[in-house]
Amino acid sequence: MRNPAEQTNIGPMTIVAADQYEPDPLVRDPLAVRLLPAAYRPVAAATRWGPVRRMIERMSEKRIPGLWASMLCRKRFIDDALAADAERGLDAVVVLGAGFDTRAYRLPGLEKTRVYEVDLPGTMARKRAAVARAYGRVPAHVTLVPLDFETQSLPDALAARGYDPAGRTFFVWEAVTQYLTEDAVRATFGFLAGAARGSRLAFTYVRRDFLDGTEMYGARLAYRDFVEKRPLWRFGLLPDDVPGLLGAYGWRRLDDAGPAEFAERYVKPAGRGLPVSEIERSVLAEKV
Repeated sequence: MRNPAEQTNIGPMTIVAADQYEPDPLVRDPLAVRLLPAAYRPVAAATRWGPVRRMIERMSEKRIPGLWASMLCRKRFIDDALAADAERGLDAVVVLGAGFDTRAYRLPGLEKTRVYEVDLPGTMARKRAAVARAYGRVPAHVTLVPLDFETQSLPDALAARGYDPAGRTFFVWEAVTQYLTEDAVRATFGFLAGAARGSRLAFTYVRRDFLDGTEMYGARLAYRDFVEKRPLWRFGLLPDDVPGLLGAYGWRRLDDAGPAEFAERYVKPAGRGLPVSEIERSVLAEKV
């Protein structure tokens, strides 16, 4: 039976694919539509027409106000941080919960860096098929690592495929932590504690006050679907929690961005005027 979390990795990439038809995309990702599963590519292609794009955007906003821009901005945040760090020279990139993400295949400089994409076995099988369809095979610098974060060892899975934790690594952990138990989150941070000094980590988190029902942020439908009806979202943080959590594993926070920061950095300069969701934030950290 497919893990329910596996079904959530298509929507964000469909939004990215749709955004490519905007005059000034918040994320420039021409590969997004190519790596989508076949059933979703016609939907993404149809968004080349503005009315279709606006209709899908409105549908997403009903569940979580600001969802559309939030997904795009968090990807831009991570893209910018990874691209800047790659210029300094990286030994490896590890993408935790890679889904159908395209960074390994499109960001300049990464074609010379070993990239490990980690996700659930079913997702990785579909990713392998999608990449092979687009490129003929998985590029030599990319290693796909099937893993269940709740039941399998991340260090063992990476070590078996040649990952060396002594090298400076950029870790991407996008839209994953909310689907894990606190034990699984801390187990992953336990692995990250062994990263080389100067490594970077970009990750996202859902606000704990949303998950515990203290604040709805206009997303009552999402709360019903992801917390009450089928508890897919289980772990959350508050911004004040982040430095302590990171510090316990030898990391320090460099940036913690949410709607205000995303609006100022990305949305306003593009002249888009889109709202950004309050319930998720993005963090950049460094290993000390």
